[in-house]
Amino acid sequence: MKTVWKPFGLVLFVCMLQICVLLCPWAGDAKAYDAHATSYGYVFKDGDMDFHFGNLALGSAVNHGVEVGEAFYVASQIEDGDAASWNKEWYGLAQRAEARGEKSLAAGHTVSAREQLLRAAYAYRLSLIGMLPDNPEMLKRGLKCRSLMKKVGTLFDPPLEYFEIPFEGTVLPGFFRAAAGKGPHKTLLMIGGGETFIEDLYFYIAPQAFERGYNFMTVDLPGQGLMPFAGKVFRTDTNVAMKPVVDYALSRADVDPRYLAAYGISGGGLFVPQAAQHDPRIKAIAMNSGVVDAEALFATMPAALASKEEMASWSSFHRDVVRSICWRYGVDEPAGLIPANKGNTFDPAKIAVPALIIAGEGEYKSDEVQRQQQIAMDNFPNPKKKMVITPTNEGATNHCVMENRSLVGQVLFDWLDESFK
Repeated sequence: MKTVWKPFGLVLFVCMLQICVLLCPWAGDAKAYDAHATSYGYVFKDGDMDFHFGNLALGSAVNHGVEVGEAFYVASQIEDGDAASWNKEWYGLAQRAEARGEKSLAAGHTVSAREQLLRAAYAYRLSLIGMLPDNPEMLKRGLKCRSLMKKVGTLFDPPLEYFEIPFEGTVLPGFFRAAAGKGPHKTLLMIGGGETFIEDLYFYIAPQAFERGYNFMTVDLPGQGLMPFAGKVFRTDTNVAMKPVVDYALSRADVDPRYLAAYGISGGGLFVPQAAQHDPRIKAIAMNSGVVDAEALFATMPAALASKEEMASWSSFHRDVVRSICWRYGVDEPAGLIPANKGNTFDPAKIAVPALIIAGEGEYKSDEVQRQQQIAMDNFPNPKKKMVITPTNEGATNHCVMENRSLVGQVLFDWLDESFK
């Protein structure tokens, strides 16, 4: 049958095409790399807010970070693009869930208390997004989130343990949960990126690790979590901080030194391979995705290249998210993120262990992301190397694939099991 385009149909087609371009930021410029772009919309017109809602908030539901109903209720109360509104509504949810959890705990209902307090802790964490460090609420809520996670940890069996590793006059905080049964066990060390807290990483993949018989461990490195409050911002030699982290892991009797794997998301896609380059005790690495050269990647990011006029048009939420990232790198302006990452690299040819790269299909449309994955895959020497591009049509396409954590768990742990044979 021949299709006949009538004027109305043509107009409709053009309109739909324009909408698709707006909803998929990568479609307009493959050279740009906006880590907070999404391949499809969730709730908000503000792209940065929509990214955080769909990926950090909704994505955590599979691991009991939020309930879908409460997340959408909170979203319905938030003023689109307004940072203060986001902070207020997630904080309100955190308080309600905490009160409910404490009531169950006082009555001896351990499982109910654990479920409610877990979600309360993560709601406190979500309320920090788009909040600046000069607001005293940021440190207060960050510590509240951590104290609740520590309390919740005692309600697990085996427990989720909080630990601190001495480092350069302060401590690196972390969580560890041993796999069930007698050890030692295989261990997944999870490392985040430019905006993550250890609490994020628990909700990212800890339950998937535990269900497969892996210990789960995560830690905040300089620049992450609350570390900048202690004067520790991001640096180009993160491998220095990773050494005592590995020391701690291998000091535990429940960690099998033959099977210590490290998985890094976002900036962790640089920190993990950089650490493995200097520390052969890490026996396998995974990245989502690989960052061979952070300076080159930042040089393609719209936020780092924005003019004063463009920055003036930003929503308060996007503006304060970017300012928060600048604080974590110790720079005053977004453009400073590029030189701050000069020399922040790893050399794949010097990493002997099995290596896995995971990248969402939407993120992989960036020319620079593609280029850096190719460099890594061409130069990793171990034959047990693999790259997996997760698909948009399974909701596994955005930065770090936070919106489909079950799929990430399948890809990562199936590969680790096979690599550790």
